[in-house]
Amino acid sequence: MDKQWFVLHTLTGQENKVRKSIVARVKLERMEDYIGRCEIPTERVVEKKNGRTTKRTRMFFPGYVLCELALYDKSRDLDENGRPAIYERTWQFLRETPGLIGFVGSERPVPLKQSEVDAIFSNRPAGAPPVERPKIDFSVGETVKVIDGAFMGLTGQISMVDPDKGKLKVEVNIFSRSVQVDAEYWQVEKVPVEETFEPAE
Repeated sequence: MDKQWFVLHTLTGQENKVRKSIVARVKLERMEDYIGRCEIPTERVVEKKNGRTTKRTRMFFPGYVLCELALYDKSRDLDENGRPAIYERTWQFLRETPGLIGFVGSERPVPLKQSEVDAIFSNRPAGAPPVERPKIDFSVGETVKVIDGAFMGLTGQISMVDPDKGKLKVEVNIFSRSVQVDAEYWQVEKVPVEETFEPAE
């Protein structure tokens, strides 16, 4: 069966639990034909706080898990809206996964484009040096550009700032909808005010 990558939305802090549950149940229920790889893209980063340097592994986008699924049955006739039928076994399997909220995208789950998959998994090559987080202040409502991680190149507005942890939330347009993503200070840069407005005609 042809599989495609989809983004699954999980409860906060349960990304690993969801992934492990899916992987274990795939073997137990013999769902290998319907469910492929299930990944949580991560990277190694360097942080400096109170004069100390620490290295840790962080998720590209907390709250999301990437899964390779055979979701649409292309061998069957399209429905009245011209859409392929969904494999009921895949759909039911995911619905029974604890901690899984649903798919990211429109009402009808939309698979990732191959270019998006390549960007996510090749964004930080193995052996690349960890990134050092600079000391910068941000405010809610500011426009920033993501310069590192899976959402690199996207521009969005800050919706929450945690200065103690050096983290923030940015609202960006991805996966065909507006979503809030977690980022660290060093992963974004401020966009000058003059760049946030369209040029006058």
